[in-house]
Amino acid sequence: QVQLVESGGGLVQAGGSLRLSCAASGRTFSPYAMGWFRQAPGKEREFVSSITKSGGSTYYADSVKGRFTISRDNANNTVYLQMNSLKPEDTAVYYCAATFQTPITVAALYSYWGQGTQVTVSS
Repeated sequence: QVQLVESGGGLVQAGGSLRLSCAASGRTFSPYAMGWFRQAPGKEREFVSSITKSGGSTYYADSVKGRFTISRDNANNTVYLQMNSLKPEDTAVYYCAATFQTPITVAALYSYWGQGTQVTVSS
């Protein structure tokens, strides 16, 4: 069992930046690929970004490519999502998740989820 806790969300103006963190506890963190997903009101949960267990490969949704950066610190059991040039359409609850399965862009393949952190981008 892996417990995940997100932090770093908040209210920011369009064009601003936020850095989300996801702290893992419980089982060893390093064997898991990690992902960030988001869900806006009335919409399906969608893939944002993911990173392999070593951190050697990263993946991004087209809507965030070039603006968001995912990284991980296996020594500190934490994964990050640096979000720059935020847009109002980035407003959502952001979730981190852990998986052993591939492909790591598919939400249904993730076994462990955090409780989410709200990101609100004002225009």
